[in-house]
Amino acid sequence: MLQAILPIARYTLLEALRNRLFWLALILVAAGLGFAQFLQQVAITESNQIQATLLAALVRVGAVFMLASFVVTSMVREFNDKVMELILSRPIPRSSYFFGKLAGFSLVAFALALIFSLPLALFAPAPRVALWGASLACELLIVTAVSLFCVLSLTQVMSALAAVTGFYLLARAIGALQVIAANPLSDSMVLSQQFINPVVDAIAFVLPGLDRMTQTAWLIYAAPTSAEYLGVLAQTAVYLLLLCSAALFDLQRKNF
Repeated sequence: MLQAILPIARYTLLEALRNRLFWLALILVAAGLGFAQFLQQVAITESNQIQATLLAALVRVGAVFMLASFVVTSMVREFNDKVMELILSRPIPRSSYFFGKLAGFSLVAFALALIFSLPLALFAPAPRVALWGASLACELLIVTAVSLFCVLSLTQVMSALAAVTGFYLLARAIGALQVIAANPLSDSMVLSQQFINPVVDAIAFVLPGLDRMTQTAWLIYAAPTSAEYLGVLAQTAVYLLLLCSAALFDLQRKNF
């Protein structure tokens, strides 16, 4: 099985290099550092904290967008060019192809997390930056699995990217939505609110808590506790298992 997985993963990593994905990441980092340097000139106090906050938010969103776009467009290109059909026509299981692509995209995710984390060491202690970067890698692994599942199910660039974007935004905002639903402006419990609260809680139970991962506060105030970080690792493992199982099931039932 490894004889099929490793070449596919290597080809996926080479595709990222040939598409200048990492050069684009470095350009984004340079732009973020330039803007952070500008903020240092206008900030009166806590300039390092402001720079770290801005740069961390910028690279986090940029990493997610770049990785999701690369996964979706790479897979759709293979659909259109019949590369997937050519590979699957050989005597290898479909699971080998899937895990090969997953391994390649995961390597890209780790590389992006490293590229985007290193500049933060200029504004925050290195141990905190390391924990933040590892959490970013976990977040990007979830985005990779979601992107693979969406593109295998929808097979179109726009629809898959829209689904990934909706999933990510909802997972990032679900904590705030729970707070809003639990604390209405009026004291009276109307029928609609009694219906909305369980629905929001059910959605929050299904989605990963991305708002609790890769927090900027870890860079500025204090490193995450052991319980918080174990929660990050646990939910990464759980959602990778669930999303990969769903994507692999969808791939197995397709007719080529």
